[in-house]
Amino acid sequence: MTLKSLQNSQPLSLRRNFYWTFAGNMIYAGCQWGMLVVLAKLGTPEMVGRFTLGLAVTAPIILFSNLNLRAVQATDAKQQYRFGDYLLLRLITILLAVVVIIGLTLVGGYRGETALVILVIGLAKGIESISDVFYGLLQQRERMDRIAKSMIFKGLLSLIALSGGVFITKSVAWGAVGLAFVWLFILIIYDIPTSIQLIGVNNLQACLTLAREFFKMQNVRRSPWPIDIKTLKELLWLTLPLGFVMMLISLQTNIPRYFIERYLGERELGIFAAIAYLQLVGITVVLALGQSATPRLAKYYASGDRSLFKTLLIKLIGVGVILGVVGVLLALVAGQEILTILYRPEYARYSNLFVGVMVAAGIGYIGSYLNFGITATRVFERFTIPYLLLTLLTVATSWLLIPNFGLVGAVWTLCIISIIGCLTSTFILIRIR
Repeated sequence: MTLKSLQNSQPLSLRRNFYWTFAGNMIYAGCQWGMLVVLAKLGTPEMVGRFTLGLAVTAPIILFSNLNLRAVQATDAKQQYRFGDYLLLRLITILLAVVVIIGLTLVGGYRGETALVILVIGLAKGIESISDVFYGLLQQRERMDRIAKSMIFKGLLSLIALSGGVFITKSVAWGAVGLAFVWLFILIIYDIPTSIQLIGVNNLQACLTLAREFFKMQNVRRSPWPIDIKTLKELLWLTLPLGFVMMLISLQTNIPRYFIERYLGERELGIFAAIAYLQLVGITVVLALGQSATPRLAKYYASGDRSLFKTLLIKLIGVGVILGVVGVLLALVAGQEILTILYRPEYARYSNLFVGVMVAAGIGYIGSYLNFGITATRVFERFTIPYLLLTLLTVATSWLLIPNFGLVGAVWTLCIISIIGCLTSTFILIRIR
């Protein structure tokens, strides 16, 4: 390995990783929000609702199939598993997830463009999940700069592709097709080559040879066979609880949207989704700092340095509190103006919902940092039962509140679940020794 290659493979500092991650997540989140603005400006609330429904239907399935392998990779401080193990397991589970999405679309009775949007978004999310396992490798090596560059390219090209597709065809489905092509392009052109370069493979060979090389990249538990079934089973059982929990967390977010679409229609879902998307600024900061800090938290915990672990986690929670307070104040002071400028005047009539959404988001930021702390301990099974109960509570509150109180009931549901979720994560973290 040359000196330049060696320098390029060295971990970055926590500060530099945060800056890169913040920039990447901010631009990517801004582009995602920009897609919603494009749909709101060029189309109708129904189009926004259709796109949101596609994301809501596919997200729990994709997140479950992901098994949160990226977090497991990033916290694998002892390098218990090879990159090839993570990659192969991801390919298998994503293939199954796409099949499930196709079946769910048919069984769910979705028709026409709505069904097509769900299927295309499911395919696009499957492609994105393959990129995510390469992100896990880069995050484990504390090279968030390369992840950030990928996200920046992906976000900008995605916004262009979706905007162009919707503008030319007046169809959300063709905009989603553009997303799928962009994400596949970034995976092939950037994500795979930059990850391979990081671990010292300089000469790209044919696809089959390259796939085989993935299983030789780390000197951990080498096997004479390219595929180690026993290791895959071990990794699956390790990550299955976390994948189940990620599905539950996604359901907690999307269950209110299912009820809105069912009882209030796609138009109301579009309005609610547009307002809820304004959480993205705070979520971007939370993810940037949390993802940058997770490998460091994992190293502190694995080495038994509980003092540094707690100190860093408390600092993260403090950031979450500040973000929450700022978000609520902005919604109170300038909610109507923000909604009018970003979307259309018809959205400004729902500024009271904006305030409630930001209250729920602020509490959720704190809970997210607590979850990063739990993930760093790798005690993944502690999540399962509490989050299953929390998901059932989400169903109950949505069923009671949304049909009777409309979008206000949906906001109340978000607030209730955020509070109980934060308390649940605190309880789990306290119980971990």
